[in-house]
Amino acid sequence: MGTIQKGILGGFSGKVGNVVGGSWKGIDYMRSKGNRRTTTTSQRQKEQQVKFGIIARFQQPLSNLFAISFKSFAVKMTGTNSAMSYNLRNGITGVYPAYAIDYSNILVSRGDMPNAGSPAAAAGAAGIVTFSWLNNAGSGKAKDSDKAIMVVYCEELQQSIFTAAGPDRSAGTAGFDVSAFSGKQVQTWLGFISENEREVATSVFTGAINVV
Repeated sequence: MGTIQKGILGGFSGKVGNVVGGSWKGIDYMRSKGNRRTTTTSQRQKEQQVKFGIIARFQQPLSNLFAISFKSFAVKMTGTNSAMSYNLRNGITGVYPAYAIDYSNILVSRGDMPNAGSPAAAAGAAGIVTFSWLNNAGSGKAKDSDKAIMVVYCEELQQSIFTAAGPDRSAGTAGFDVSAFSGKQVQTWLGFISENEREVATSVFTGAINVV
């Protein structure tokens, strides 16, 4: 049963017959109630559902990062949805139902600011991943003050540790504490974001590492 909220000419909430009324961000709307689906799921839909689930599980711990690291490409969508769109198209390998993530094609940030030169990652002291890069400030929009985006993902635990406020581009190196992943294999990425968070560099996959 629907409830009129603003008089006879206003919107309503609830259901009247096959019409559903509601409000979103202060805007009243009405839509037809959808019919129950009676058709079976196609093979293509099944494949897409499996792929979507895999990427969604990977991205869930990174949703706060994607809000800023993909905002340059988030046209009429959230940064997380923009990342999902890209990674779903490019980050899956294998044949249904045995799909897996192709980490080398996954992006954790996307933009037109240059990334640093020769980005790399290696196992450091106990619980530390050491990122390194060449400072290329002055190339395009790159500046000394750009902050490192460092992401470390453990597939076994389905957890990520990340920062979008790492050392400056000028530092050339950073030790990242991921002791929660000690003894585990992890996947790593490096990107950069400007100090005012308006410019973002497309991330680079820096490889799989066994954390000491």
